[in-house]
Amino acid sequence: MEQAQTNAQRIYDQVLTFATVYGGRILLAIITLIIGLWLIGWIMRLLASVLTKRHVDRDVQPFLLSLVNALLRVLLLLSIASTLGVETTSFVAIIGAAGLAVGLALQGSLANFAGGVLILTFKPFRVGDLISAQGFTGNVEAIRIFDTVLLTLDNRTIILPNGSLSTSPITNISTRGIIRVDQVYTVGNQNGLDATKASIMQVVNACPYALKDRDHDVLIAKLNANSRDYDVRVWTKSDTYWDTYYYMLENIARQFGKDGIEPPKPRMFVTNED
Repeated sequence: MEQAQTNAQRIYDQVLTFATVYGGRILLAIITLIIGLWLIGWIMRLLASVLTKRHVDRDVQPFLLSLVNALLRVLLLLSIASTLGVETTSFVAIIGAAGLAVGLALQGSLANFAGGVLILTFKPFRVGDLISAQGFTGNVEAIRIFDTVLLTLDNRTIILPNGSLSTSPITNISTRGIIRVDQVYTVGNQNGLDATKASIMQVVNACPYALKDRDHDVLIAKLNANSRDYDVRVWTKSDTYWDTYYYMLENIARQFGKDGIEPPKPRMFVTNED
């Protein structure tokens, strides 16, 4: 019985000593945590309001907010560790070593992160732009930190890593707002030059997507043995590129049929061997 009382007294003394020595630090750390989290929330709301008022790009805002939030939380963690008496130098060294290990394990993800920062900073394209990259063509649906989402014309979702996207050629079809649709049509030599050109120009002039304030071209591109190639160049708005492309294909085929413009006739070579 006396032994149990002695053990209880020893535990009580240890708890009392711990509370006396560390209680104040723990209480101060808890207060620091509560006030720090409140301050971080207030700073983040203020920063979001400032970014909105300054009309900072909506694609950049989430990235900046998440980056500042992470930085402030790390500073709060270091402050709490210092309050508890933990050596911050060793603590920072541990964080640095852990960060290095994670960085080596996630090199690809870090490259994609860096690519996302470059894309959001230099803006080779924006959300909604029609681009061609990595062998895919589609509208940019979202620019995220690690990847970019494209929506193709046949409604497929393509996710491109930002690392490779930021270091490879990108064709931004929407940048200028207008674009030229280039097509080549081959007809037989038996068709008259003026008649063929007039037939093509009739379709160009009737195209509802062709810009009226631009000059469109119908040019002879190549003379072949039994045919001629015509370059047809039609200016249109970027968002009606494919409408123009398919309109021209279908209606030129119809117009050629109406005007009697014929395709090349096959040629047969006969050799006489004795």
